[in-house]
Amino acid sequence: MSSSKTQPPGGTVRTWLDERAQSGGTAIVFPETGDRLTWADLRAAAKVVASDLTTRGLSKGESVAILQPNGREGVIAFYGCLYGGFRATMLNLAAGPDAISYCLEHSEAKIAFVHASQTELFEKVAPEGAQVVPVANEAAEIELLPLKPEDHALLMYTSGTTGRPKGVLHSHASLLAGGWTTAVAHQLTSSDRGFCVLPIYHINGLCVTVISALVSGGSISMVSKFSASRFWEQAAQAEVTWFSVVPTIISHLLHGSSEPDAETKERIRFGRSASSALAIETQQGFEARFGIGIVETMGLTETAAQILSNPLERSLQKIGSPGTAYGNEARIADPDQKPCPLEVEGEIQVRGPNVMLGYLKNPEATEGTFTGDWLRTGDLGRMDKDGFIYVTGRLKELIIKGGENIAPREIDEALYTHADVVEAAAFARPCKTYGERVEAAVRLCEGSNASADELISICVARVGKFKAPEKVHILDDLPKGPSGKIQRLKLAGLIAEPAE
Repeated sequence: MSSSKTQPPGGTVRTWLDERAQSGGTAIVFPETGDRLTWADLRAAAKVVASDLTTRGLSKGESVAILQPNGREGVIAFYGCLYGGFRATMLNLAAGPDAISYCLEHSEAKIAFVHASQTELFEKVAPEGAQVVPVANEAAEIELLPLKPEDHALLMYTSGTTGRPKGVLHSHASLLAGGWTTAVAHQLTSSDRGFCVLPIYHINGLCVTVISALVSGGSISMVSKFSASRFWEQAAQAEVTWFSVVPTIISHLLHGSSEPDAETKERIRFGRSASSALAIETQQGFEARFGIGIVETMGLTETAAQILSNPLERSLQKIGSPGTAYGNEARIADPDQKPCPLEVEGEIQVRGPNVMLGYLKNPEATEGTFTGDWLRTGDLGRMDKDGFIYVTGRLKELIIKGGENIAPREIDEALYTHADVVEAAAFARPCKTYGERVEAAVRLCEGSNASADELISICVARVGKFKAPEKVHILDDLPKGPSGKIQRLKLAGLIAEPAE
């Protein structure tokens, strides 16, 4: 079992925001607009929103929907909800009308903060009685609802790639613990400035950058969305010291044409990768080209982001592993929910202060996700003698060919050894002979002449003919969720099977 012994922060988001406002300093800069919020500005704006919502008669813990891209308005709406004691319901703008409609209805949100770009969508899908209100900039100061660490703070819906989205419930305590696990693992201080390019309606963008800054007393630079061509320029302009991204972004930067200047390379302490496995070749290629170290990590919506991280010290990292537990405990369990011996594959499970309260209005799903107080991640892995975990696949993504379990990641990594592969994902296709057969989809860098046969040959050489994909589909883009994670389970349905 791998564990971290230090204690999480106490209090609520309100008490922490009050503390930061007293301490002073910059909270958020917005390079695209030149705007800036100090901690005092942010607390004052959040207090106005909280007062406005309280005046409207909302009950403590009631859902308030937020349909906002990254930006000043969305951040203030988020903090205002939490400061007032309401449940910030962050809706994934990339989820599609049906999913957003379901989440609005399921959360029972009567009030929504809706960005101008989302007004038309909201009007089409909102349930009867849901009301759009502006992010208030003035309101009478009134007594706010009392708050405790265990009170509801966040409702965030999972992607729902295999069914209806599930509403993950976090308290003030678990949300703060989520930001704290990042701050502890990466030794964040008040001198650090993170680069928020991931959407804050995803747990990585919200907890890893936004909440970690609240806990550490540092600041963040926030842009509306990731841009490969402007990433390094924006990082330089805002003087960031670290960034959190996903493997697809690292791959796009590696294959892009822009470069960081010498001062930016010197200033950035590390880059951070999460949300899905980072191919070893991609990590090594990025570090060799840019001279900036990547720390691989692992997290879930259900754990307020991070559960595992590599150490910052390069000599202590283990490439190919998302690291050890920080701020929580992790173990590998067998199908009987008993701990596995070292180096034996099983399910990765976690427990700690950052774990969710449960799924909203879904006791069956909540019960099925926990075994005792251990949260079942659905990821397969093994643990070495030093507590480092190696992810070997997803329970739901395993390809079972002729009765043999094949981990798609093994094939992904083989494909990424080709210098032109920007994105790769192996997946299962139903097959009369073997039950399932292996196929894969890739995106190549611009101007590449690599062929499907060439890529299949690489896989045969690396993983053997039985595991190698029978077909490799070269696509313009691979389907991805809001965090940039490739949605492997959608590929078979998106790629038409040729007629026999």
